[in-house]
Amino acid sequence: MKVKWLAAIAGAVAVVFTSGIIHAVPYSFESITNNSAANAAIGAAQLWVDVTGSGSTATFTFHNDGPAQCTISEIFFDDGHILGSTMSIVSPTGVSFVQGPNNGVLPGGNTIGFETSEYFNGTGYYDAQATNPAPKSGVNPGETVAITFSLINGNTFEQVISDLDSPDDLLRVGLHVINFANGGSEAFVNNGAPVPEPGTMILLGTGLIGLAGLRKKLAKQD
Repeated sequence: MKVKWLAAIAGAVAVVFTSGIIHAVPYSFESITNNSAANAAIGAAQLWVDVTGSGSTATFTFHNDGPAQCTISEIFFDDGHILGSTMSIVSPTGVSFVQGPNNGVLPGGNTIGFETSEYFNGTGYYDAQATNPAPKSGVNPGETVAITFSLINGNTFEQVISDLDSPDDLLRVGLHVINFANGGSEAFVNNGAPVPEPGTMILLGTGLIGLAGLRKKLAKQD
């Protein structure tokens, strides 16, 4: 009977992790400028990016959950070998971003060696910015913006996640955040620690509850 129990566990785990949710990995941010401790805490609490994709594409969807006022005005990528030059930007009504200038620099990025890398073919930089006026067209509380890249050099979505998790900072994402209630601004970088996604936790919880019930049923059969 123990063999049946182990087989049931393996089957349930397989269902959970082949549901597609594993291809959505959320990351939080931490301030690198710390101009204001209050603003740094607000950004860390309500800004995050959901990284999704499959095969040779990756999409970064940036969220500002609120409720405190602040606006994501620029987005930067520190990468040198995986993100391709094909980039699309999708934003809901009220949010407007375009590919940034060729000299985009994350404020305070030099203190941590953050470089907004040039595209591999020299046609642009990994920088997206809100159109004017940025406080209105940027990502405000309750809003999002999604940026999609093709991947180069035979890399896959799994490698994107591996690079984001790497202690060697192979791939980093930076935010310039303005329009805090006190008029301040801060720069943030993903902290390399994925945060639990609600859908994943619910699915895991459901699977574990089902396993518990199955275990009781098998125990009665013994």
